[in-house]
Amino acid sequence: MTLAAVSDAGPLIHLAEIDSLELLATFNTLLVPETVYEELEAGDVPDELSALPFELVKADENGVESEELDAGERAALAVALRRELVLLTDDLAARKTASDAGVEVHGSIGIIALGYGRGLIDRGQAASLMHALQRETSLFVTEAVVERGIRMLDEQ
Repeated sequence: MTLAAVSDAGPLIHLAEIDSLELLATFNTLLVPETVYEELEAGDVPDELSALPFELVKADENGVESEELDAGERAALAVALRRELVLLTDDLAARKTASDAGVEVHGSIGIIALGYGRGLIDRGQAASLMHALQRETSLFVTEAVVERGIRMLDEQ
């Protein structure tokens, strides 16, 4: 199965915080809008990102208007819409906006589950990483979301 995705800054940051950025290799094609990369540069671009095959792309944001989304989220959503890609985001407003527009969305928990499904990690590692997202990163994740993610592993 070929998977192509575009990411905003959230999953890139949060997966790097638990040393799991390599799980983005789950996707055969990974695009990062220039706006998102600039956001990362303003903080710290995760070192591991340079080891991943990804393509920097320009985003045409015409038609993507939402006061709830930041520039990177709008850019990633615009690319996802125009190229019919999966959107990777941990932002709730971006997830809702994308879902409402018919775009498939995965957050960091979903990326871990996909990595498990593709055999990149085993179930124990996947569950451990999901718990680490909750305990060790800047991402706000409830226990219920982690438990739902772990159930996703068992359903695969």
